[in-house]
Amino acid sequence: MSGKIVQNVFVAQNRLFGTQYRRDCCAPYTHNSLPFCGGKLAWTSLSSMQMHTLPKYQRGFVNRGTVYCNAASSTTAVPYLDKVDFLKLQNGSDIRGVAVSGVEGEPITLTEPVTEAIAAGFAAWLLEKKKADVHRPLRVSIGHDSRISAQMLQDAVSQGIAGAGLVVIQYGLASTPAMFNSTLTVDEAFLCPVDGAIMITASHLPYNRNGFKFFTNDGGLGKADIKDILERAADIYNNFTNESLMKSKRQACESVKKVDYMTVYASDLVKAVHKAAGNIEKPLEGFHIIVDAGNGAGGFFAAKVLQPLGAITNGSQFLEPDGLFPNHIPNPEDKLAMKAITQAVLQNKADLGIIFDTDVDRSAAVDSTGREFNRNRLIALMSAIVLEEHPGTTIVTDSVTSDGLTTFIEKKLGGKHHRFKRGYKNVIDEAIRLVKLLNKLASARASGVGGGSKVLTNLVEGLQEPAVAVELRLKIIQNHPDLKGGSFREYGEAVLKHLENSVDLDPKLQKAPVNYEGVRASGYGGWFLLRLSLHDPVLPLNIEAPSNDDAVKLGLSVASAVKEFVALDTSALDKFIQP
Repeated sequence: MSGKIVQNVFVAQNRLFGTQYRRDCCAPYTHNSLPFCGGKLAWTSLSSMQMHTLPKYQRGFVNRGTVYCNAASSTTAVPYLDKVDFLKLQNGSDIRGVAVSGVEGEPITLTEPVTEAIAAGFAAWLLEKKKADVHRPLRVSIGHDSRISAQMLQDAVSQGIAGAGLVVIQYGLASTPAMFNSTLTVDEAFLCPVDGAIMITASHLPYNRNGFKFFTNDGGLGKADIKDILERAADIYNNFTNESLMKSKRQACESVKKVDYMTVYASDLVKAVHKAAGNIEKPLEGFHIIVDAGNGAGGFFAAKVLQPLGAITNGSQFLEPDGLFPNHIPNPEDKLAMKAITQAVLQNKADLGIIFDTDVDRSAAVDSTGREFNRNRLIALMSAIVLEEHPGTTIVTDSVTSDGLTTFIEKKLGGKHHRFKRGYKNVIDEAIRLVKLLNKLASARASGVGGGSKVLTNLVEGLQEPAVAVELRLKIIQNHPDLKGGSFREYGEAVLKHLENSVDLDPKLQKAPVNYEGVRASGYGGWFLLRLSLHDPVLPLNIEAPSNDDAVKLGLSVASAVKEFVALDTSALDKFIQP
């Protein structure tokens, strides 16, 4: 950045914010947006090393952010507004798009003006849902994961919210559960509770993607709400003018606040474990727990949650945020990611390992022997803990869970198992799961029960686990003539309908009597589930069976049913079923 740009920003900030210092100094944990700190803008989270390693198309984001905040300038270029189909950005109960160029065939769809319009659409939706107090305008918190497009999108979101007259509170690097929690926390020093929250994330998707998750104190938004917001955004976008865009930029510069909310959130998690352990000061003292954050937003968990509880966290890895994800995909369901945390636990002789996805709304654990608490095992563990506290409870999971888990929950634990659709809105309680896991460790220690993570392993004794469990991704080729101009979603639904009809005609297969997503069928001692991805033109196929031969038979049943859909890339399935 040239010294002139920095000087202009600094002078503009003095003009804009100088009269506000006295009012805000009473809030010790907040400050006005974009403070200048000795030659570096405080909101610029990229180190000089990261700037050197970023691709050329990304290096301009920091400069662009500083120029926009020079409210005194009249030469800011107005972006050319391309025609946008906003509804195509909807993916179930959130919004996803491409925010960074560099991947062939994936043009940018989340531009700054598109993002500003979406944020303004959410503000309009929120104003209808929440009755604003004349003495306090509605508040919206904004957080993001470690993606390289996060800062650019946060600035654009801030403009859209501020332009609608709402208070914008930036949290910076944050987790999805924390963003929801900010609508519940009561602490005026941190400007909580907020009326709405926006998390900027694309979960475990590649570095070029990004998106938005929205919350109120009622939880995550539903599909109908997202569609409503996008329709409002389209109208707002089509009515942008030079004057309205400049006005929203000025309002963002004048009104945005920054709050270190993650400190509050982490402290609340610590308090919850303290309470479960009978208020012992360091209930996890002596436990060696390793964290793998996958260079996402979960690095705080080691220093701000586990260490205050007394845990040893030596050997924790990939805690530094890096939106290029250089070490492994930040996804607890990825084999390489799970191998990384397992190796770390074994090499460090730790009691437990915890691994997070990018925005910390999914996790998995590994015990001291390297055994994974992932998917079925993690749900079985949580079910055992919950059903100890609340006998007979119904355990709601996503659709990709085994028949063995159902048997374990219903026959051994005495609960009920209800499968539902995948998606963050249905698994928003990830923080509660983690706290329950730590609570169990802490309470066992408090009652004199030793054995490290064995207390957790013992809880899932008797869970029937398949010999073979695979997930195969069948990609829909969107430019294939067989789509005949239709959407990949329509094509995918046609594939599922045809498979469902085939299952009905096959005497060796039995369709699941209750199923909310895709086509699930049992046979050959196992089961398969073919569903349409929430976010991509992909049909994931999950197969579990007692042997590889049985798994292949299930795969052959699917392959036979979908072979006429020539735009479906079945190469992964073909390879699996080959002799």
